[in-house]
This record gives sequence, C-alpha cells and structure tokens, in this order.
Amino acid sequence: MPRTEFTARFKARQQLLGTFVKTPTSHASEILGGAGFDFVVIDEEHAPIDRSATDQILLGCRANDIAGLVRVPSSMPSAIQSVLDCGADGVLVPHVASVEVARSVVAASRYRGGIRGFSNSPRAGGYGAAGMWAHIEAQDRDIAVLAMIEDREAIDAIEDILAVEGLDGIFIGRGDLTVSLGAKSAGDPAVKDAVARIMAAARNAGKPICIMVGAVSEIDAFRAEGRAPSSFRPIRLSCAPAPTGSAPSSMPPLHTETNTGHQHVRSKRPTRGPQCRRASQYSRPDGL
Repeated sequence: MPRTEFTARFKARQQLLGTFVKTPTSHASEILGGAGFDFVVIDEEHAPIDRSATDQILLGCRANDIAGLVRVPSSMPSAIQSVLDCGADGVLVPHVASVEVARSVVAASRYRGGIRGFSNSPRAGGYGAAGMWAHIEAQDRDIAVLAMIEDREAIDAIEDILAVEGLDGIFIGRGDLTVSLGAKSAGDPAVKDAVARIMAAARNAGKPICIMVGAVSEIDAFRAEGRAPSSFRPIRLSCAPAPTGSAPSSMPPLHTETNTGHQHVRSKRPTRGPQCRRASQYSRPDGL
C-alpha cells in the first residue's frame, strides 16, 4: 500500500496491518515495510525515542513506502507539530480524557481551522518543494489523528469525544484503563464494561477503533461486540535476530505491553522476513 493512502483507507475502515516500533533506529520500520506491513507506530511515549530518532525512523518508513504514525508523549501542540514536520503520516495521542483535549489535539494537527504552525521546509513539505497551499491541503487531507481512550474520565465523555470533527479514530488503552479503574486486570468486569461502552459509542459514531488482544480467547467476544460493515485484525508478532548475512536484526520485541498494541489491520498476511519466527493474527471487532 502506498504510504500516502493510509489515512484514506483507515477512514474507509479497510483492513490494514501495523505494529509498534520501540527502538531508536530506522532499521525496524524499513524491515517491516519490506515485509509487507502497511504502517508502524513510532512510540515516543514509552520508548527512548526523541525527535532525532523519530526523524530517522520516518526516513526508514519512506525507504519502503510504509506509513509512519507517532505516539507522541503528550497532547502538547509542540509535540504534535514536531512529528508532523518530520513527515509523520498520523499521530496517536495518549490520555485524551475530555472533549476539550480532543479538540485541542485536532487543532494542533490541522492548518485550516487549527493552530498548527506553518512550515514547508521540513520533510513534510518536501524541504520547500511543496508550495504553501499545496502543502496545507495535502497535510490536512492525509494526516490521521487518533486519540487514546485510557482514563476513567474519558468513558463518561466518550460520545462527545467521538463527535469531535477531525478526530479520525480512537485507541482503547486497556492497560492504563485498568489502572485508572482500580481493577486487577483487563479481564475485570469493570474494564470489560468500559470497553463495551467505548466500542458501542465508536460503532454509533461510525469511527474506527484500535484495540490490542492479549489472547486468542478474546477474539470471538470482541468480534461479536463489534459487528458492522468492516473489520480490523490486530496481530502479535514474535521476532528473533536475523540470521548472519540477512536483513538487520534491530527489530524490537513487538507488543510486549498489554496496552500498546495499535490497530493492526490488513486484508492479507504479510510476507514473513527471516527475522520473524512466527506471527499469530488476532481478529478485532468488525465495523469499529
């Protein structure tokens, strides 16, 4: 899939495939692109990744035409603008617990109707090759904006958050949600009830939702809860160092946190590279 088509396909709720990158080098994103993945999420929140590392990882994304989203460390406009200027194809913003924060996240991600500071001199603007209004139009059209729903306060405001214009989708962070609710695990009834409410709201709003499944046993329940016109398919991928002479072995162990599996969706299985020993796919609810 061409990198520039990610947001349009995401909004159309087509099947895509992606995963997190947690090591500050360009190799993992380049390898994943070559292996057939559609996107990666660069983790600035829970990994040792700063702007310089993000810039390099996004360069790796472009080497193999894979979309690069960034989970920024906060909802601060400066954090969002930084990764978008570097050429990110979307942002995943943690702890969006109110409609006010959701609106501010969207505003920070958009030129028209927003507050994103203009510059076409970084990678996002082709280092000046894109004219002002051509750059503005392309960025406002092609950037995906996703909010992480992972706080008790967000549950009560979920319908209003989902109604924010310009918010393209959400991610349910069951790990942080479990902590916020004071539950023992993601399997606690309180967490399950919260997830069900969020899913129902997203389904009613017609917006895609991202969620990580921690076990095969969760598949059927999530699928039944999210019946509607499309589906997503999260994966869990176990990787080992590549054999001598093969592709670089700097891929991180992916999906080691219960709340960090981004939406991983695809219509077909990716080609397995030599560094991957196994990949088991978990279906996520249809139509979310």
